Amino acid sequence: MGERTDGVVLAFDQGTTNAKAMLVDPTSGDVVVAASRPVDVSFPSHGMVEQDADQLWSATLAAAEECLARRPEADLVGVSISNQRESVVCWERSTGRPLGPVLGWQDARTAAWCADLTERRPDAAAAVRSRTGLSLDPMFSAPKIRHALDAATAAGVALADITVGTVDAWLVWRLTGELAIEAGNASRTLLLDLQTLEWDPELLDLFGVPIGVLPEVRASDAGFGRTVGLGGVPPGVPVVAVLADSHAALYYHGCTVPGTGKVTYGTGSSVMTPVVGPARAPDGISTTLAWHADGAPTYAREGNILASGSALDWTAATLGSSGAVPGGEFLSDLAAQVSSADGVCLVPAFTGLGAPYWDRSASGILTGLTAGTTRAHVARAALEAVAHQVVDVVEAVESDGEARIEALQADGGATASRLLMQLQADLLGRPVNVADEPEASALGAARLAARTLGFAAPAAAVTQRVSPEPLDRRASREHWARSVRRSRGLAVT
Repeated sequence: MGERTDGVVLAFDQGTTNAKAMLVDPTSGDVVVAASRPVDVSFPSHGMVEQDADQLWSATLAAAEECLARRPEADLVGVSISNQRESVVCWERSTGRPLGPVLGWQDARTAAWCADLTERRPDAAAAVRSRTGLSLDPMFSAPKIRHALDAATAAGVALADITVGTVDAWLVWRLTGELAIEAGNASRTLLLDLQTLEWDPELLDLFGVPIGVLPEVRASDAGFGRTVGLGGVPPGVPVVAVLADSHAALYYHGCTVPGTGKVTYGTGSSVMTPVVGPARAPDGISTTLAWHADGAPTYAREGNILASGSALDWTAATLGSSGAVPGGEFLSDLAAQVSSADGVCLVPAFTGLGAPYWDRSASGILTGLTAGTTRAHVARAALEAVAHQVVDVVEAVESDGEARIEALQADGGATASRLLMQLQADLLGRPVNVADEPEASALGAARLAARTLGFAAPAAAVTQRVSPEPLDRRASREHWARSVRRSRGLAVT
């Protein structure tokens, strides 16, 4: 049989702040048409980050309906999904009713629960890390799953009627009625053994999660059923490929072998590089399953930054942005008025710090203010904060000498800021290759779907190379490190 040459893939990308859909030409990888719907994020109390599961679904469906309405002649040959990771959805299997809010990946309400588990079981953190490659931290799903189960059963819902999963599982279930979770997403739950790629009985017991409430783990290209026909999405279309958003971006960039790596700038940021196997990463860095496709797993090292795009948006709003333009664009225009931050440093530890520190007690701080500080200095400090956090992770990923990222591939909304990309290259001291197409996550999953459906591989990502310029990198990095120590309540030397 020859390669397929016709049809389009409907690519979903369900993110923290937007639900996107696009029709993608599976041969060229080009976006034919795209649509987006905003989704709400609420912060009911300190450390709590919630969303509405029904809104995530309705926004996703509305974006798809708009795409299909604008191209009613489109021959839909498959569906792909990329999604925000670690967020937890709990629903009633018999009715589809969400049993409480989505507990967002940034949610830290289970920090005390994690600390108590570590105190009661001193071996818990080591056991979790050795089997999952992850830290015992409230960002990951298992503590949130336990919290959601407790809330649902306390409300009188029978355990046999409860399903808990990540966002991909929720979308798959709404689209096809099948209870399935993609292996890369499952690897972010603290419940999947990286060696066997199955739910681990001892970890399930550690977190008190019955296996019956969890979806079936499937390979990224194993197939996730066929659409049941909802709204403008016709029935019978196969859901071909699912990838977690950061993993999908890695796939889009063609980063499949050691020495390659990428950073995705979203609400938070992910720095990821492929590695040979699931061996332990340096402290503060995760080993994760990037994808399981073509019959084999691909592993990666990763560092997760909790606040990057959200830090830019917060700073822009604080400095008077109306919200009419993206936070990064507003700050870039403002920051261009000065040549440096003049000693101002922002550490956006709004819910603590992620990789490589994993310090949930850290607080967001703004240091170095003087009577001469202007809004432009603060704007530049916010951009520098995003870049410094990425460098922190890259340095940690490479700290044991087992991994090296020769040039960093970059994607995500914040890459539109040329100033941020130049700061990133300068502080990293190596080139940053910026994708022309910011929707790397959606296109990565669509690319895997195209391969699975038998289409020729789309062209590699087109990038613009940003080379580092002269900078007193050591002084800048030391100044950042002192500010991070302040945010963590540590002595400053």
